[in-house]
Amino acid sequence: MKLQEIHKVREGKYLKNYELIYENRAGHEKKYEIVSHHEISDISELGAKVSGVSIVALYQGKILLLREFRMGVDRFIYNLCAGMKEEGETMEDCIRRELYEETGLSLKKIHHILNPAFAAVSICDILNQVAFVEAEGEINDSHMSENEWIQAAFYTKEEVAQLLRTEQFSSRAQIASWVFSIGGLDNL
Repeated sequence: MKLQEIHKVREGKYLKNYELIYENRAGHEKKYEIVSHHEISDISELGAKVSGVSIVALYQGKILLLREFRMGVDRFIYNLCAGMKEEGETMEDCIRRELYEETGLSLKKIHHILNPAFAAVSICDILNQVAFVEAEGEINDSHMSENEWIQAAFYTKEEVAQLLRTEQFSSRAQIASWVFSIGGLDNL
């Protein structure tokens, strides 16, 4: 497998579409499509920049989950607080801003930030980091964009275990919720 060329085929407000031309294992030229948050002018730039963060927020033995409407699947799902890093913003600033914008909560402490990982490696080069944090304050949706529908709440292990049996999640929220529900985040 050898990637040979990259061409932008569409410029969207948040995502850019690219066509990749590669040589497959049999030596035939093939095309593949991806999206990115970033401007890519050379193959070496694929997956080179962190786009944002997913936040596993805890408070008094509970985990923060967002029940939100996601246009791409036309339904409500459970998700983590998350968002894109703005130009020049540090990861800590991004965590603080996204937590506040989506929930009204404040960042009390960062326990750990994982190394960058690909969000959906089959369709994009988007790199995100997962942050494990302690939040504080009261949940308040007054800062939410009119283009979002988010209901934030803290859940106990038992409540999360029930949601995992009955509700739909993003994969990142499902993994974090399962680990939380079996006590895997107790030592943070």
